[in-house]
Amino acid sequence: MMKRKLQNILVTGGAGFIGSNFIHYVFEKTPFEGRIINVDKLTYAGNLENLVRIDDEYGEKRYFFERVDIGDFDKIKMIFEKYDINTVVNFAAESHVDRSIFGPKAFVQTNIMGTFNLLEVARECWIKKEKDEILFHHISTDEVYGSIEEGRYFCEDTAYQPNSPYSASKASSDHLVRAYYKTYGLPATISNCSNNYGPYQFPEKLIPLMILNILEEKALPIYGDGRNVRDWLYVEDHCQAVWKILNKWNVGETYNIGGENEWENIELVNYICEKIAKVKGKDRDYYKKLITSVKDRPGHDRRYAINCDKIKQQLGWRQKFDFEKGLNMTIKWYMNHQSWVDRVRNGEYRKWIGNNYDLR
Repeated sequence: MMKRKLQNILVTGGAGFIGSNFIHYVFEKTPFEGRIINVDKLTYAGNLENLVRIDDEYGEKRYFFERVDIGDFDKIKMIFEKYDINTVVNFAAESHVDRSIFGPKAFVQTNIMGTFNLLEVARECWIKKEKDEILFHHISTDEVYGSIEEGRYFCEDTAYQPNSPYSASKASSDHLVRAYYKTYGLPATISNCSNNYGPYQFPEKLIPLMILNILEEKALPIYGDGRNVRDWLYVEDHCQAVWKILNKWNVGETYNIGGENEWENIELVNYICEKIAKVKGKDRDYYKKLITSVKDRPGHDRRYAINCDKIKQQLGWRQKFDFEKGLNMTIKWYMNHQSWVDRVRNGEYRKWIGNNYDLR
């Protein structure tokens, strides 16, 4: 397995939760010496404040931001040509299941048509490049597999069975990436990850929502009986896994990336309550009275569980953070970044001016 030389990396959705963490990881924890071009449409979940430190240190030298919709063929092609892109890491996606239930159109446009557009631009711009110089890596989710019974796990060859508009749109984009590899020979890889958590995650997601509501002693809404099971992966472990995939000559492969860390939602929320109670010097059960059962959402998958033996065996990846350590770090981050939380909640982050972009 050869090692790939990375030069100009296009990171789509780089102002989002996982994308911004990935950019931090590459610049701060790898020997990478090339350039990263961050393309983000800056929808509600895109926040350039996540990258202030990167912009201050690397901006206009090795880090560049372009506010562009991945569905805009001409602008994406211009970026490919302007920066001589040789690697794509496609994080760009609408990703919240609840939002997909009430507004599926945006998920089809971004996750399916946006990915298609990126593939078409790459196919056109890379036609004269050597195959070992280029790679299109697509970030996907374990939700494409649907729900799985206790004792079984998603493997890379598990049949897709998406049950929400979000997971269906991601499944579609996965199939497109695979088809472009098989049909056109476009060097491509795919990774399907479990639920991420960590710094910079938008507060609508389960773990940050519970942390922030606990701190404000607000209701902690849990769908249905709370027995739905998810596998939790610390975001830096995910970034490390993606970096390993990018650096190896392994085109055509799909890798599952998981935390191997299953929790029922209700048990997880109880655990977070106990952790914050300890930090605040309160009785361990003090915040549990805030837990509230709400009507289950349509098509709610019961259990996700990933087998990630393949990436461990082929690429030597291992999770660095156990759940207790990762969760402690995450709780501490949100407690220490209340101003970030406040700006997200009141919309002020949308007015932040950086890189000469006025986002109002």
